[in-house]
Amino acid sequence: MGLIKTLRETEPFNQLPEEIFTELNQSAETRTFPAQTHIFHQHSEPTGFLYIIKSGLVEIIVQTPGGVEMIVDYRKEGAFFGGTPIFTTEGYSAGARAAKESVCYLIPEPLLSKITENYPHITDFFNKAIYSRVRNLYSDMVSDHAQNTLAQMEAYPFKKRLSEIMSTKVETCTADTPVRDIARKMIQRGISAMLVCEENNRLAGIVTEHDLVAKVLARESSDCQTARAGAVMTPNPYTMAPETFMYEATTFMMGHKIKHMPILDREEIVGIVSLQDLMKFRSQKSMLLIGNVSKARTVEDLIFAHEEIVKVARALLSENRSHIETMEIISYIHHRIIQRCHDIVLDEMKRHGKVQPDIRFCFIIMGSGGRKEMLLGPDQDNGFIYEDFPDEKIEEVDAFFVPFAEKLVAALARIGYPRCDGNVMVNNPLWRGRLKDWQARVCDWIRVPEAQKVRYSSIFLDFMPIVGDASLCQDLREIVFTEIRNHPIFLYHMMELDFKHKVPLSLIGRFSLEKDKKHKGKLSIKQAGSIFIVDCVRMFLLEKQVEAITTTERIDQLVKLKVFNLETADHIKAAFEAFTFLRLRNEIAMTEQGQFPTHYLDPYALTKNEQDLLKEAFRVASKLQDSTKRHFSKIVG
Repeated sequence: MGLIKTLRETEPFNQLPEEIFTELNQSAETRTFPAQTHIFHQHSEPTGFLYIIKSGLVEIIVQTPGGVEMIVDYRKEGAFFGGTPIFTTEGYSAGARAAKESVCYLIPEPLLSKITENYPHITDFFNKAIYSRVRNLYSDMVSDHAQNTLAQMEAYPFKKRLSEIMSTKVETCTADTPVRDIARKMIQRGISAMLVCEENNRLAGIVTEHDLVAKVLARESSDCQTARAGAVMTPNPYTMAPETFMYEATTFMMGHKIKHMPILDREEIVGIVSLQDLMKFRSQKSMLLIGNVSKARTVEDLIFAHEEIVKVARALLSENRSHIETMEIISYIHHRIIQRCHDIVLDEMKRHGKVQPDIRFCFIIMGSGGRKEMLLGPDQDNGFIYEDFPDEKIEEVDAFFVPFAEKLVAALARIGYPRCDGNVMVNNPLWRGRLKDWQARVCDWIRVPEAQKVRYSSIFLDFMPIVGDASLCQDLREIVFTEIRNHPIFLYHMMELDFKHKVPLSLIGRFSLEKDKKHKGKLSIKQAGSIFIVDCVRMFLLEKQVEAITTTERIDQLVKLKVFNLETADHIKAAFEAFTFLRLRNEIAMTEQGQFPTHYLDPYALTKNEQDLLKEAFRVASKLQDSTKRHFSKIVG
């Protein structure tokens, strides 16, 4: 393709007159860059040229302060690069490298500067911050999907935080305040609770209408004239932070039979909410679901609750907000159901005369559940961690926990959580044991990283406590960090296994579909897309020995650690949100059609814009894969 033809078809040059094209063509140089040649580096002195690709493929590379090389874009025939120092006051924001032999036209800066004096739209074009096509596509898609006001109101309470509804004018008193004064002020202010503070304004307790009735009026021995706040208050009450979601507060307060909750920000009183306040915003279909889970007495009750999750998901999806947040809320509900199932099965064991051993243990959840990234059809990935009890106690522990594990897995399957195809479940001896048993397994997986062991690790490494002693979970995490620190080559093997799979896009940008009978004509948004982002981000986090639960939290941590820059992080987050949005919408549709929700869909059933969004998300995942491979290959280099 000739330079003049390229410029005529390329914004912003396509608006220039013919004589300018001729001048550009006469002044331009042509250079060939062999494959893997650096055309310029991120912080190189400007070369003084704008590069336009005649043929080949050029990688745009960012080198982060943490030393991680990230490929953030590929430029093909007709695309340009290297314009930042020409059209702005900044140097190169990224480097450029020929991915294969590439021929470029080089247009000199003095000529471009002369042209832009008469055609300022060229400078305006290059000054625009067009960071991420996938972000723009995703934003458009979410806006298009926003549904009617009724549906949005259904989801409203889930998205609202306590800071948005709490009363900020909080009435307080001291421990010496007479209860008569408290009662009088409650009537005057129309409130039903007052916070008791110490001299430094730190919260000491709470006095409610119930306290006044139960501890003063209903007791014959109590003297209304002399009783003080300190004698009737509930000391050290439960508190929450202002950023807490309403659904969390409602669930907690209903579960603990609390009607008033002080809101503290770094120990400073900033507000108070009542259960009545929360109920004003409650939706009949959504907010009651979590309360119903807490009240469930049988597995059948939980089956019904599990079936209701799709209604919450549909309502949440209607909001023009982050679908990562939606996924976290859905995960919260799943966690509550799994916790309640554990408790119901445990109670059943005890009712049948089984004696629970006197040991500390923790029921853990792994995989997507451990990252709070569950959607509508998660399977089971769970295990037991025990404290390091002596060998002579093994028979006693197994006598209780082996049948407990079998019953728990069976109950979860009845509720709607399929058994894991890889048998990563608590009824498998490989996924339960003492802390030292887990340590031996982890050491074996990391020191002898065979393919199956690495696959186990990719599920296990996202573990988190769901019921029991969370300190055992933390102890195990320290073991993992120590082993990886001592054997960093394990991360290379994780990367190597992950890179046996590629995103389902051909070189010409068509989707590569499954050919097997079960999923023929479809592709997996999870296994061929979002999982690459999850795995790559996890590898970087493990290398840095930092804890974070969700993938987006991990990306934020990597920005703080200067592993990713903000632009790269935004690309990755936008792609991850796009995968989540398309997958969740597909799962909702499948569930409502009576099918079990999966992460497979037919991409050609999507609209053109949705197909473009999916392709861009796949490209971001592929670029992250390439960057991760380059980084961790250095371990064995």
